[in-house]
Amino acid sequence: MTVEANCLRLLLVMVLLVQVFLRGESKYMVYNTTSRLVPGKLNVHLVPHTHDDVGWKKTVDQYYTGSNNSLQVACVRMVLDSLVPALLADENRKFIYVEQIFFQRWWRDQTEATQNTVKQLVSSGQLELINGGMCMHDEAAAHYIDMIDQTTLGHRFIKQEFNVTPRIGWQIDPFGHSAVQAYLLGAEVGFDSLFFARIDYQDRAKRKNEKSLEVVWRGSKSLGSSAQIFAGAFPENYGPPTNDFYFEVDDLSPIVQDDTDLSDYNVLERVNDFVSAAISQANITRTNHIMWTMGSDFKYQYAHSWFLQMDKFIHYVNQDGRVNALYSTPSIYTDAKHATIEPWPIKTGDFFPYAEKENIYWTGYFTSRPALKGYVRMMSGYYLAARQLEFFKGMSKSGSKTDSLADALAIAQHHDAVSGTERQHVADDYAKRLSIGYNEAEKVVAESLACMTESKPRAGCENLSRKFQQCPLLNISYCPPSEADLSTGKSLVIVVYNSLGWKRKDVVKIPVINANVAVRDSTGKEIESQLIPLLNASATIRNYHVKAYLGKSLGDTPSYWLAFSATVPPLGFSTYVISSATRKATTSEGPTVYRSEAGRNDTIEVGRGNLRLIYSGNDGQLTKYMNSRSLVKKRIKQSFSYYAGDNGYVDLQAEGAYVFRPNGSYPIKSGGKVDHFTVLRGPLLDEVHQRINSWIYQVTRVYKEKEHAEIEFIIGPIPIDDGVGKDIVSKITTGMKTNKRFYTDSNGRDFIERIRDYRKDWDLEVNQPVAGNYYPINLGIYTKDNNTELSVLVDRSVGGSSILDGQLELMLHRRLLSDDDKGIFEALNETVCIQDDCEGLIIIGKYYLRLDPLGEGAKWRRSFGQEIYSPFLLAFTEQDEDSWTSSHVTTFSGMDPSYTLPDNVAIITLQELEDGKLLFRLAHLYEIDEDKDLSVMASVELKKVFADKKIRKVTEMSLSANQERAEMEKKRLVWKAEGSPEGEAKVLRGGPVDPTKLVVDLAPMEIRTLIIDM
Repeated sequence: MTVEANCLRLLLVMVLLVQVFLRGESKYMVYNTTSRLVPGKLNVHLVPHTHDDVGWKKTVDQYYTGSNNSLQVACVRMVLDSLVPALLADENRKFIYVEQIFFQRWWRDQTEATQNTVKQLVSSGQLELINGGMCMHDEAAAHYIDMIDQTTLGHRFIKQEFNVTPRIGWQIDPFGHSAVQAYLLGAEVGFDSLFFARIDYQDRAKRKNEKSLEVVWRGSKSLGSSAQIFAGAFPENYGPPTNDFYFEVDDLSPIVQDDTDLSDYNVLERVNDFVSAAISQANITRTNHIMWTMGSDFKYQYAHSWFLQMDKFIHYVNQDGRVNALYSTPSIYTDAKHATIEPWPIKTGDFFPYAEKENIYWTGYFTSRPALKGYVRMMSGYYLAARQLEFFKGMSKSGSKTDSLADALAIAQHHDAVSGTERQHVADDYAKRLSIGYNEAEKVVAESLACMTESKPRAGCENLSRKFQQCPLLNISYCPPSEADLSTGKSLVIVVYNSLGWKRKDVVKIPVINANVAVRDSTGKEIESQLIPLLNASATIRNYHVKAYLGKSLGDTPSYWLAFSATVPPLGFSTYVISSATRKATTSEGPTVYRSEAGRNDTIEVGRGNLRLIYSGNDGQLTKYMNSRSLVKKRIKQSFSYYAGDNGYVDLQAEGAYVFRPNGSYPIKSGGKVDHFTVLRGPLLDEVHQRINSWIYQVTRVYKEKEHAEIEFIIGPIPIDDGVGKDIVSKITTGMKTNKRFYTDSNGRDFIERIRDYRKDWDLEVNQPVAGNYYPINLGIYTKDNNTELSVLVDRSVGGSSILDGQLELMLHRRLLSDDDKGIFEALNETVCIQDDCEGLIIIGKYYLRLDPLGEGAKWRRSFGQEIYSPFLLAFTEQDEDSWTSSHVTTFSGMDPSYTLPDNVAIITLQELEDGKLLFRLAHLYEIDEDKDLSVMASVELKKVFADKKIRKVTEMSLSANQERAEMEKKRLVWKAEGSPEGEAKVLRGGPVDPTKLVVDLAPMEIRTLIIDM
């Protein structure tokens, strides 16, 4: 080939290459994603988001790393890794992120350069951190103190790293929504709005029809409009408006195919789909702004696949011009709604219970996994006390801290954790984390008490030789330090710590092997004590579970519980010394064993104080409650029954971890040789032991100086050999005329009136008369008639109701054989194993019962409710000789010895922060009009609370302590509410803290959060 030919060919190739290049360049599409609101046009706010469960099908670690994908293909690290470059590719793109436990892990793994980039994205508003807690907490089974703590952890990190404060509540997945979430974890943390997805299907239908999915929510009758929040329920769920708008790589929705040279070009079709869906939503929404939640569970693992399609939609929809599409966030959406000056319907109360469809009431999870629920509550109260002791000693710079327990508790508040709606291995992981956190906090408590009890503590209290032990398994009668043999001359020292702000007297019980013991108080004076035989039921449970959980085979079992009355100052401790004695301590009379016999007309009376319980000799049933002080006398009965779990054979909807769907109610009766009960009487308390059947045992205690009954239940293993899953309930029945009304608490805070088979917001179609009347209980449930109040308080989250007038019931345990098809694909069938030998889970728990004259029950519910949440903390050590009282500090109070908090105020946070300042929260315990004496303004004198400290400065903060309260109030959006008069009465609130007087005032239901510089 000639040179000319070669040159010609080369020239031709170059021309073709240029043409190809130019052709490719000309087809490169720059999508116009400029974000702006267009007045007078329907604005579609596209909100890109991912919902990342902090444990559910997989553990929190597995979700983060992407392991165990056989259960679910999900990797949160990939979401965050792919998000940053996707946002950098277009400054108009936006994204919101919620779960701080994941974000903070990812953040710690990033280079400084990446962190700086992310800070710029947050600062510009492209990336918005909303909700801001460590998890999206549950709203039924979580206690308000835990909700505050986990939110504070996340909010303070965001403030520290990014200098921003989250504005939006984003509770899109919890299964029903609480009043406390609205006013406390919404308005009081500084949120301008709150969005969620799951409300009753009947409620949703009515709200769509009335355009009232978005409301002004006033969750607190005490705080009213001062704690209201703009709230919106999504039209369906928290995903895109229809199934045609999901764009993960493996999703089935049609993409926008806009290349005319390729097949399946569909721009016009997809634009029409978009406009149609937008108009459909606009028809059920007020104003010209609608929100599309563009994302769902663990989406954006390849973020570009979502953003590319949204880029195209924004570009082509806006070219079409019928509606306006834009990248947005809930903050932008909220501001747009607020700017319309639209009046919004008022919502009061809560959104419980949640029904997905007519036979799908999500009310079973109020009780699901009761052991985990009990463990979470136990650790919550312990964490509160441990932080106090950490403060009194001084936070260690390098030693043990309470941080690990804080993180574990935060994760456990997730709406698939404490709710009990996770797979079994995930529940085990939550419990393991709590155990690890407890072990670390236990060291803090032990070191603090060792330091505080030293007469002359070394500087910094380092390297103290005294070691304190604690007994986390005391509920199963296992406490190694108290089971020591004292006959050798050693003494057992018990330091009893009271985390409440008022002086407290209560009975302490510990297992002992010696009967010849004496108890002495802080002054060395011997005090009254009582030996209670440790019966076979307790011993069997103790030995089995110690073997199962600790791997230990126990030898000798303690013969007795030793009970004595301890009196402890506020925020302080008292010391009691147990030593060998030449005579037996006072032993409970008996035990007296009664066998129920038909035809017997005698009665058995229990109780030596004001309260007396009467039992029938005929059937062993509780028959009467009598209080000689209040003059309340009522016939009363307590019984067990079970609901058979529907297996879904008829319509494929079974009962499961989420869903309560009973298929008949059946009484549980005693039978055969177990038909008896045992009474133990003594100077401090009486006990009634009842063997209900082979798998239910109950102990009822009446304390001489208390006016309530304590009912301890041991339930399990629930038998399933009949192929039927069961929900076990305890019923308290009286003859009271309660007119369908009863009251349950909201996250341990406000009480809300419930009316059987009724909803205030719509005309209820009753299709599940039991499950549809169940509500979550964290503190208690009560009912009343014209003369009397019947109250029951609980030691953990449970479900409960009043299915019949004059009756209250609690669901205490569940064991099911079917899955309810809500995602975990596993029956709620918990077991405990020793090697390969597994038995159904046994639950040990307590509830507390009291009757009061009308109007007088609140005092007990509120004060004793605090004592249930914050039990005495017991720490044990040994002393070779009985000389502890002369060589150690035996009593202590962090407050002025002459001072105690008012009866209507509690300390819910006392925590030293890393900068040495103190985070301090006070809570008023009463609602308006709840009690004639205590539903009033209360005052707390900080100078007396911190008598041995000099307070330099007090700054009032938002509830989550991430901004000054005054700053938060200035920024707060004010919403117009339908039917609210312009001159609406101002809600009573405590005023600013005077820097000289240092007195904090609290109005009913008010919580005040302070940062104190000592």
